[in-house]
Amino acid sequence: MTSEASLNALAPPVFDGINYQVWVVRMEAYLDASDLWEAVSEEYEVPPLSDNPTMAQIKLHNERRQRKSKAKASLFAAVSSTIFTRIMTLKTANEIWNFLKKEYDGNDKVFAA
Repeated sequence: MTSEASLNALAPPVFDGINYQVWVVRMEAYLDASDLWEAVSEEYEVPPLSDNPTMAQIKLHNERRQRKSKAKASLFAAVSSTIFTRIMTLKTANEIWNFLKKEYDGNDKVFAA
């Protein structure tokens, strides 16, 4: 198994509303190792392709679009079903990340056992 395949087999850490700071560190590492952190940390648009794009432009466009989709799917997979229902209508990984930070960073439940 290649190192990329073994990383893809690794599931993201699941956040259940407790120990947010620990989850953030683990999730950032997971997203970075999956080459998805940029899609989460930066809000960027993938511009539509121009008329008669080159193969390189098409490839880059598809990669950026796919990276954004994978980042969003990773965040959906990395939260409990209760938290998922609160974020499922958000459109981008960046929106989801910022919502979770606003809701849970500094929350009293963070260090609960």
